[in-house]
Amino acid sequence: MQHWYWLKFRAPLAVAALCIALAPSLAAAQARPPLSLHSDEYKIDDQPGVVPDPSEEILPAIYRRQVVFYRTTEKPGTIIIDTQERFLYHILPGNRALRYGIGVGREGFQWRGLLRITRKAEWPDWTPPDEMIERQPYLPRFMAGGPGNPLGARALYLGRTVYRIHGTNQPQTIGHAVSSGCFRLVNDDVIHLYDHVPVGTKVIVRQRPSL
Repeated sequence: MQHWYWLKFRAPLAVAALCIALAPSLAAAQARPPLSLHSDEYKIDDQPGVVPDPSEEILPAIYRRQVVFYRTTEKPGTIIIDTQERFLYHILPGNRALRYGIGVGREGFQWRGLLRITRKAEWPDWTPPDEMIERQPYLPRFMAGGPGNPLGARALYLGRTVYRIHGTNQPQTIGHAVSSGCFRLVNDDVIHLYDHVPVGTKVIVRQRPSL
């Protein structure tokens, strides 16, 4: 009898009280905007002349250079850049790849395609294009290569485009969408990659759509 009384009269009251108690938090959750698909964009401009402290170049474990399992039909030596994952893969034999953490182009500057490395440079000079000067008027029109240069210690030029795989003087941007379309690595990593890939290396840039 008591069980029947609970089900008929007290249980609905308990449910109603619980709904009233949860209503504010549910309303807040519904009002909260969804996470941006580009929430990892790093809001920072280029900083020519800034020389990072060596401790700043120690990356989070996931972005450190490491050998990983990677199945592909591409030949060893190929470079595959996954802009969505923020990784560059240098393909090795046996379904393996050497993976590097990278910074990629922010929204509006991302692209995909197949190119080859046409030139390599150590401590490259930097000449910001006119479009970049328009966005960041304070930038120098030319900057000689060196530790404070935004292109970092090495640059690998892609085809006849303005895009490069290069180092950086902003290691905190690795893993983020920050560039104007180039791909940046910390200096130790770009030196390592530079030493292991020749001119003519095939580079595949993949951009998977976000859901």
